[in-house]
Amino acid sequence: MAPGEVTITVRLIRSFEHRNFKPVVYHGVNLDQTVKEFIVFLKQDIPLRTNLPPPFRNYKYDALKIIHQAHKSKTNELVLSLEDDERLLLKEDSTLKAAGIASETEIAFFCEEDYKNYKANPISSW
Repeated sequence: MAPGEVTITVRLIRSFEHRNFKPVVYHGVNLDQTVKEFIVFLKQDIPLRTNLPPPFRNYKYDALKIIHQAHKSKTNELVLSLEDDERLLLKEDSTLKAAGIASETEIAFFCEEDYKNYKANPISSW
């Protein structure tokens, strides 16, 4: 990998209530791209991944949030922490580096509307 490129795990969250998610590892991610550019890349790449079930490939993802950074503490939430949104939700106009993404960071890719609904009523179905 070239300097400024890292490995990131993207957790595709299909359902918060059912704890339905799949991790996808991306190598060689450029940290100088904006969050919006990375979202566009993910939206183009995910439907092409034949190893993902169709419900994950065809979902309406639109938001990114940091789940875990290497060598830092993890949350007890099984899918995604509902706290620190102002710090952990990635803003589209910032670069990945400015948003706090580093090598081996795990981020969630999800539908923001689903997240808000789950945050308002965090009940799991199983």
